[in-house]
Amino acid sequence: MPDDLSIADVSARTGLTRDTLRWYESEGLIPAVPRNAAGVRRYDEATVRMIDLLVRLRRTGMSVAHMRDFVTMVGQGARSHGRRMRLLEDHREEMEARIRELIDDLGAVDDKIAHYRRLIDAGLDCGEQPITDPDELAQQRLLGETD
Repeated sequence: MPDDLSIADVSARTGLTRDTLRWYESEGLIPAVPRNAAGVRRYDEATVRMIDLLVRLRRTGMSVAHMRDFVTMVGQGARSHGRRMRLLEDHREEMEARIRELIDDLGAVDDKIAHYRRLIDAGLDCGEQPITDPDELAQQRLLGETD
């Protein structure tokens, strides 16, 4: 079929290695990929779209087990829409919690950067004492100007 893609095409499109694509297939994350007469895998667009979604789900921290559950439910058709939606809603809640944590962590890093910037600008060491070593002071000022 002319619209089917080779494993190299799918690898380039999804960013997954060929080995990872083969692993996805062996783990049941994607259905068995049909092969042409020469035995070469040929991926259809529906499978590539599923791989794209799985890449996003994995990147956002979904476990392989939950990904497998999702794919199994997809194979069950419309009767699993509600369960699929619930799995995705639960995952979304977990993502939002991680985003909130990351925002808090980013604030802590920003606070620490501001702390060091203030020390450098004031010529102070970590004990808030003046830096008296001219070489250390020059180094601190140099670092402060390049950050």
